[in-house]
Amino acid sequence: MPPSQRSDIEPFHVMEVLKAGAERQRTHGDVLMLCAGQPSTPAPAVVRAAAARALEDEVLGYTESTGILALREAVAAHHRDWYDVDVHADDVVVTTGSSGAFSTLFLAAFDVGDTVAMTRPGYPAYRNTLTALGCRVLELDCGPQTRYQPTVAMLEELPEPPAGLILASPANPTGTVIDPGELAAIARWCEASGCLLISDEIYHGLTYGREAASAWQTSRSGVVVGSVSKYFSMTGWRLGWALVPHGLRRPIEVLAQNLTICPPAIAQYAAVPAFGASAHEELAGHVRRYADNRELLLRRLPALGIRSYAPPDGAFYAWCDIGHLTDDSVTWCRELLEQTGVALTPGVDFDTVRGGRMMRLSFAGSTAEVDEALDRMAGSPLLH
Repeated sequence: MPPSQRSDIEPFHVMEVLKAGAERQRTHGDVLMLCAGQPSTPAPAVVRAAAARALEDEVLGYTESTGILALREAVAAHHRDWYDVDVHADDVVVTTGSSGAFSTLFLAAFDVGDTVAMTRPGYPAYRNTLTALGCRVLELDCGPQTRYQPTVAMLEELPEPPAGLILASPANPTGTVIDPGELAAIARWCEASGCLLISDEIYHGLTYGREAASAWQTSRSGVVVGSVSKYFSMTGWRLGWALVPHGLRRPIEVLAQNLTICPPAIAQYAAVPAFGASAHEELAGHVRRYADNRELLLRRLPALGIRSYAPPDGAFYAWCDIGHLTDDSVTWCRELLEQTGVALTPGVDFDTVRGGRMMRLSFAGSTAEVDEALDRMAGSPLLH
């Protein structure tokens, strides 16, 4: 029996690189993974301790589909503390990673044929998941003139408002942060136009000198998506959340009941102290290391001939133009891995037009790993 038409989507190329990197590690033992947006540090100590307690003290059976109350209360308090926004536990839906939040939200909010706008470059799983669900994806061409972020002017030029707009700040792959005033203006435009704003804020906490505002500081008509994966250093724990307007809460809950039943129970119990002072103190050290890695890249990339890249305001990515070296970033990244053991992500994942001349480099690892990767790249003929 042939597969469904909806399954005929692009692969998530970074996962293909991870697979190739794992094989390189098995055969050579020398791989440096600068491809995935994954911290090289474990979950905070208080989280690991809470997980151990949960193994002993909790049944770890099914939980509420929207998440345990203690975690929803912790997420709500986090948003009150960081953004001075009046958020309560009932506003929060806990999901199986932010990926689970997006999939369930797309199903709850959009019908087949609806148009949903996103930036180009942008996170490929938005585009691929929406396509699989039968939605029409409208890519907004966002370049350096707008810091790779959308603007109200772009939206006003559209023939009609889309059903939804996905905005990420800090963004993947560029790392850019939208100006708070522009985010507020977009949130107001979306509310007035009947366009659901989906604000991807999973990289909040990872910024370098620029403020990352939250969409709910302006309008609660949209959805805010968060995650413990990035700042909280808990990628494999598979927990995300969404701040959801009232009209979407019940549809999302019913879909979650059927799609996943509930997020991972042990991860939920363990994540509650991730929002406390002890964890934040530990996580602040990670952010300082990312900042050091960022400075290292900004200093060394020009010596590799890579002088054109997005300003990495946040997250832990360098979105680099390698058009002087190749117009086939998939082959270039594959050959670089084969030659040097350095795994980078080809730009085709994120940009369907100019991705062949772009690559994304993650500086989430240790400073020594980033430095060693740059040394290896400097010795490769692919950089000359």
